[in-house]
Amino acid sequence: MLTLADDLGHLSYVVAGDGPPVVLVHAGVADHRMWDAVVPDLTERHTVVRYDLRGFGESAPPSGPFRETDDLRRLLDHLGYERVRLVGASWGGRVAVDFSITHPGRVHSLALLAPPQPGYDWSAEMVAYDEAETAALASGDLDAAVRINLDMWLRGPARRWEDVAAGLADRLRGPLRTALVNQGVVAEYSQGVTKGGVSAISVPALVGIGKLDVADFQDIGRRYASEIPDAALVEFATAAHLIALDAPTELTALLGPFLAR
Repeated sequence: MLTLADDLGHLSYVVAGDGPPVVLVHAGVADHRMWDAVVPDLTERHTVVRYDLRGFGESAPPSGPFRETDDLRRLLDHLGYERVRLVGASWGGRVAVDFSITHPGRVHSLALLAPPQPGYDWSAEMVAYDEAETAALASGDLDAAVRINLDMWLRGPARRWEDVAAGLADRLRGPLRTALVNQGVVAEYSQGVTKGGVSAISVPALVGIGKLDVADFQDIGRRYASEIPDAALVEFATAAHLIALDAPTELTALLGPFLAR
């Protein structure tokens, strides 16, 4: 991977393909590798940029206050891209939303896959998950925290592990472990989300939800699709929270014509 150093550490990124630039922003339980299965198709028509958010994957944990949107802007400036197509998954989707609000002239189109929503009234199921993860980390049981997150975000509430594609848990376990190790310092230094409604987003948008995901995120996805003026909602019948892992073929078939707009 390539490295962009700064006074807080560094961001790691990789670039492939040729054509209009597309930036893929990973979920908060993953890193840039979650996009491996969709990149080959996208690089046939686009320059595809993947990077690890600060404290994830090969990017260093922050040593001071930072904003995810500033990191993305700095990376685009470094690469010389004035305007890009943004695709974000889960927390990466919220980063993409914030960037679209704070830097509207730099976004050509926006695809969001199961993004969270600040201030959402989470269900008892989500509260229980958060409490279980917090307890595991507080007791120093990182393996238990990894299992709790794999159960919630990869398997999901609607299927058994036998129904999850072979090898996905092993692929996600390492990136997830790194994310959990750095979770505290990232939370301490991250300056949080942008204040502003998504109704201000004026570019074409695509919102994807997994029908096997937690009900909260299905509801949030529908809200985004209804509040962003030029947005379309797509439901993935075979996917839980991490659509790029569960349904890469369906996702690339959808992204192709959308990104070509």
